[in-house]
Amino acid sequence: MNTKMQAAFRPSDNLRRILIVEDEIVNQRILARYLEGTYTVIVASDGAQAMEAIHTQCDTISLILLDLNLPDIHGLEILRRLNADPVYAGLPVIVMTADSDAELECLTLGAIDFIPKPYPRQEIVLARVRRIVELSEDRDLLRWTERDQLTGLYNKDFFYRYAAKLDDYHKELKTDALVMDINHFHTINDRFGKSTGDRVLQRIAQQALDLVRSSGGIVCRSEADTFFIYCPHRADYNQILEKMSVSINEDTEPENRVHLRMGVYPDADKGLEIERRFNRARMAADTVRGSFTNAIGVYDHSMYEAELFAEQLIGDFPSALREKQFSVFYQPKFNVRPDTPVLCSAEALARWDHPRMGMVNPGVFIPLFEENGLIQSLDYYVWSQAAAQVRTMKEQGIGLPVSINVSRIDLQDPLLIEKLRGIVEENGLDFGDLILEVTESAYTEDSRQIVERIRKLRDLGFCIEMDDFGSGYSSLNMLSAMPIDVLKLDMQFIRSAFQDQKALHLLEAMIRLAESIEVPCIAEGVETREQAQALKQMGCDIIQGYYFSRPLPAPEYVRFVRERQAVSPGIENCIC
Repeated sequence: MNTKMQAAFRPSDNLRRILIVEDEIVNQRILARYLEGTYTVIVASDGAQAMEAIHTQCDTISLILLDLNLPDIHGLEILRRLNADPVYAGLPVIVMTADSDAELECLTLGAIDFIPKPYPRQEIVLARVRRIVELSEDRDLLRWTERDQLTGLYNKDFFYRYAAKLDDYHKELKTDALVMDINHFHTINDRFGKSTGDRVLQRIAQQALDLVRSSGGIVCRSEADTFFIYCPHRADYNQILEKMSVSINEDTEPENRVHLRMGVYPDADKGLEIERRFNRARMAADTVRGSFTNAIGVYDHSMYEAELFAEQLIGDFPSALREKQFSVFYQPKFNVRPDTPVLCSAEALARWDHPRMGMVNPGVFIPLFEENGLIQSLDYYVWSQAAAQVRTMKEQGIGLPVSINVSRIDLQDPLLIEKLRGIVEENGLDFGDLILEVTESAYTEDSRQIVERIRKLRDLGFCIEMDDFGSGYSSLNMLSAMPIDVLKLDMQFIRSAFQDQKALHLLEAMIRLAESIEVPCIAEGVETREQAQALKQMGCDIIQGYYFSRPLPAPEYVRFVRERQAVSPGIENCIC
């Protein structure tokens, strides 16, 4: 395209307003005549009128033409007031004066240009006005795109660019990447309202700005309640965190202050992209998530090794799935209500036999794949394998159901119901042959849509098991509305309960809660006879754990079931 034919897309000139601040009537008329027809002109004859016009019309004023020698407020004082107020500081000002000695002070106070007195020709005045208005609009547009509109801080993309520029100018300077989050920020919005939450974010942003202005660096609001700081290396992280922990309602009471957590990547490797440096700081912040004793995590070499390991697992995942390096193990579940425990089902668990690293800990790769969205492919693989195993067992006269894990990401898949229905039909199964284990936390993510999707699965005939109950905080007030058939207690909660008397009482209360809503209760992670007996006495219905059996590969699981059949012919599905 011919560049001479291109034009900037701008508002029509006649919509722009120019404020003339001039006490001399003749000068007012000259400037008004110059500008009228091209701009809308507002006239103020003294400083008080000017400040009133600015106060009431600042959003529509494109430029101020300011005389210095006004009868009430000197033009320099008006400049000081505008420069000191963040609302007005962005208004472009051209000073009109015959005093060339005042130019330096005017520029220091924020003036952008000068028009000498007596005034030059009309075309010169118009050219200067047009140039300043266009530059100001371009600056405002840039500011709009590079800044977070709530806090005025850089947004993440521009922050990364400016951080890279800082590196270019300070190649030898040691720098730190800091990430800060507000713990349970959503509860501030829920309790005090979004406007209060917004003010909290603005105060934290101001504290962060004060920090980098005094010691160097830049800051951004990355997203929601997350802030990034890139600054010269320092060690006073506790003081930084204390400074950022502002009050919720602008008071000084300690109990009304927000609680932050911080991740620090100190002396950041400048060979890494800026984004990866802050990923490391984020990783450090995640290590103190939920901690009541430590709010600062520092990235170290062990995290680096874990990061490399995670990257390798992610990179190897596609070939692992393609080459069927993943296998499905089955951990039996026993109904402990009869005098002799009865095998009633099993949970399908993914295991990864890596060709170079051997068996990879599922506690490592499962959360990693959940975080990176790969869990969907792995889950579908496990579901298909488990359904095929159930079909084989049914052909052999073993009618035990198997539970499969359905992740939070799976539940967001609009094709989930069709996928599960297809697996059941392809293997000639009944819907009751598969139990769907849905983690408690999944119900808190867009709960209305999730609950509706689970309800449809339940209506098809799937048995729904809420997994990891006790690991979250929102289920107690939601249980009555949730479509569930079984409550499964969190493994870590079970283990810790037998080490603390108060936790043991809470465990008993949770089992009674399951009884009160008339659903069976499963305890997983049970390792000893004493634990099993105690849980049975509390009223727990089903037990899963090493006390009965470790997770077994499919052939061993079938033999295990056969052996139990020989000892206890009463094997049955007694979950749903």
